[in-house]
Amino acid sequence: MLKRLEIVGFKSFAKKTVLDFLSTTTAIVGPNGSGKSNVAEAFRFALGEQSMKSMRGKRAEDLIFNGSHSVPRANRAAVAIVFDNSRRLFKIDFDEVVIERAVFRDGTSEYSINGSRVRLRDIEELLAGANIGETGHHIISQGEADRILLASPRERRSMLEDALGLKIYEFKKQEAERKLVKTEENIQQVNSLRRELAPHLRFLESQVKKLERADSLRVELTGLAQTYFAIEDAYLAREKTKVAEEKRDATERLAVVSAELDRVADPKSADNETIQRTEALRKAENEVSELSGTRATLSREMGRIEGALAEVKRRATAVAREPYAKVPREELEALHREVEKQAEGAGNSTDAMLAALMAIRSAIKIFFTRYGSPSDERFSEEEDAAFKLESERTALAEKYTAVSADLEKAETARARAREAMVALEETGREIRRRILDSAQAKAHEEGRVAKCEAREYELGLLSENLERDKGEVLSIAGAAAVSYSALSAVPDEERKTQEDRRHSLERMKIRLEEAGGTGEEIRQEHKEVAEREAFLATELDDLAKSAAGLGALIHDLDTELSKHFSEGLARVNASFSEYFALMFDGGSARLALEEPEEPEENDLEDTEEETDELPKEKERPGIEIAVNLPKKKVRSLMQLSGGERALTSIALIFAMSQVNPPPFLILDETDAALDEANSRRYGDMIENLAKKSQLIVITHNRETMSRTSILYGVTMGGDGVSKLLSVKFEEAVTVAK
Repeated sequence: MLKRLEIVGFKSFAKKTVLDFLSTTTAIVGPNGSGKSNVAEAFRFALGEQSMKSMRGKRAEDLIFNGSHSVPRANRAAVAIVFDNSRRLFKIDFDEVVIERAVFRDGTSEYSINGSRVRLRDIEELLAGANIGETGHHIISQGEADRILLASPRERRSMLEDALGLKIYEFKKQEAERKLVKTEENIQQVNSLRRELAPHLRFLESQVKKLERADSLRVELTGLAQTYFAIEDAYLAREKTKVAEEKRDATERLAVVSAELDRVADPKSADNETIQRTEALRKAENEVSELSGTRATLSREMGRIEGALAEVKRRATAVAREPYAKVPREELEALHREVEKQAEGAGNSTDAMLAALMAIRSAIKIFFTRYGSPSDERFSEEEDAAFKLESERTALAEKYTAVSADLEKAETARARAREAMVALEETGREIRRRILDSAQAKAHEEGRVAKCEAREYELGLLSENLERDKGEVLSIAGAAAVSYSALSAVPDEERKTQEDRRHSLERMKIRLEEAGGTGEEIRQEHKEVAEREAFLATELDDLAKSAAGLGALIHDLDTELSKHFSEGLARVNASFSEYFALMFDGGSARLALEEPEEPEENDLEDTEEETDELPKEKERPGIEIAVNLPKKKVRSLMQLSGGERALTSIALIFAMSQVNPPPFLILDETDAALDEANSRRYGDMIENLAKKSQLIVITHNRETMSRTSILYGVTMGGDGVSKLLSVKFEEAVTVAK
């Protein structure tokens, strides 16, 4: 079944090395330190060994060729084992199975089967089906011949189960236990979800019951709404018709009154005459007011000037300057008149104006010749001031007289305007009375029209409220509530009865709204939650059945394991005793289950106190080895010599391999401690075992070499790299002959 082994960069095999296993027995020989045992470790490595100690290393980097003075170090180590799977011993649909493992200097490993990346778990399950277990009972490394004797009873039992091919049951049991644990976790999660759903489901059920009660209320609401809406529609139709007729009559009467009012009085002519007389009276009164104000202002100004003039005269009398001649007032007035005369006589032409100026100049010159110029200082300041004040008083007196005359005229005009207004009022009093009566009638009809319009607006609001109520009832109670037959007449009842219906309708709407309307969302949610609860209940039932099935499977696997183990133990004991007697020339040996230890009192007390902890799985008893040498009384394996231990180990290994032969068996110098006689017996056992399994024997023993078909020689040159030389004994014998 084992076809070849390919090694690249593993330990001392720096270059790619291929070992073909074309016969049932193959021997690997060579001097110490040449790398023979590295071949056995390469098998361990490729089959998933995780213990660095078993491969004589401390870390993964120790498995990679580290280089020499002439060959550089490798970055990875890879080993591939090629099997012939034509008999489908491996549960995989390939005629050839290649299991490969590579390790890198960072410590990571890669596994592959026929070039596809896989997990270590996948390789272990594949090998377990071919009776190649993880305990390595089929690979006996150098110095480990008595490993099975030194192992603990439990480790020894594990090796025996591995040799008997029971690991596949262990894998199935572990998988079933993992599934059972996962199933129990799922059961707990489902129970947790059901506990979470339970309060919400109860709440939804209570809400659904409320909705069921609301359904009966909705039926009652539908009947009441149909009655109310039918009566309200008929009432509004009647009132709208009545108001429309009243408005039409009032509008017609208003038109008649308006025409009468227009006929009685022409508002345009009356208004124009009134406006004119009113405007004349207003204008006369304004003129009288303005003139009165002007005359009062002039009077105040004249009083102020007279007071100032009296003060100036008083000061002038006190000064009384005699050296200067006084200019008589008459002369000054004569000069003033002359100037005014010439100014008024000046025409628009330039010559006339020039002539007037020359005349004024001559008059002024004659005046100053007679009385002297102002520079002679003949006039005092008081006299000048008195002259100016006199002039102002004279001018003001003239204006006062003119304003008084105008005021008398204005008062006369005002009196006439008032008389005209009184006459106009007397003339139009009768007309105004008739106009007032017509206006009152018009206002009355306009009020009737406005009242009808207000009623129409009120009825419009009632219609809007009715439509809004219909919409609300439609959303709460459905289309049936607004589907009713129209009434031909309004029932003979008070309006208060309909108002009471509306109040009852409002109360029912509120109660239905509090119940959640139609409750479709709540019903849907209740349906979904109920379905979810039913699904979880079904799921829980399925999980319980699955857990029960897994428990039964585990029990069946335990039963099957116990059965196969008992049968295998009996067969191993028979072969072990046979091989032992062959190796020792007598005697007997057997494997026995160890006796369970009785718990001490302290342990019982601890068990009673720790009642909250889950009970642990009952541990299976280990395997003890009992030997009976032909010439010695030995009570313990520790009392055996080195050779006796080697013979016992070889007998047990061969017995285990004989009962359930593995595809191949690797023996690394297990015959090192044997003498010549035992070496021949060992060779006989190898030839017998080679009929059932392929054997790879690493040895220095010539007797063992002679029992093999192919001989690989391992050498190591100065570069520290292991190399292979191969010899086929059949071809060598033919050549020798």
